[in-house]
Amino acid sequence: MTTFELRTSIGAPIERVFELARDIGFHERSMAASGERAIAGRTSGPIALGETVTWRARHFGVWWTLQSRITAMTPPTAFDDEQVRGPFASFRHEHRLETVDGGTLMTDVWRHASPFGPLGWLADRLVLDRHMRRLLEARNAALKAAAEGRPV
Repeated sequence: MTTFELRTSIGAPIERVFELARDIGFHERSMAASGERAIAGRTSGPIALGETVTWRARHFGVWWTLQSRITAMTPPTAFDDEQVRGPFASFRHEHRLETVDGGTLMTDVWRHASPFGPLGWLADRLVLDRHMRRLLEARNAALKAAAEGRPV
């Protein structure tokens, strides 16, 4: 299993960051480079506890479909999403927010397991870990800009 953590300081109130982090439309805009779109389940607005969303996106030149569910939520400080169906053996994305001087500290804890045993482990080490980090870093930069009132 691969695990990494990203921390992003955002000059905006925690409530604003929490709402943006759960907003399906914002997620689509922040992931425009991969053509990511919500195609089933919750497809617009803020996702809530117990809801699912099915995403379709292009990565590595291939179209992928992934369904995730919000499995935990404590507004406005945390929510978790986990894969229900998709290309990973499993994934869990923990979103943690805390109020700090000047705004909000957002911490993402990402865990995933790749399928295909040793072959998946190798692909993870060579490509997937770095790819997932870059995706989350891009999303977090867009979220920071939007929350702070700058163009995304």
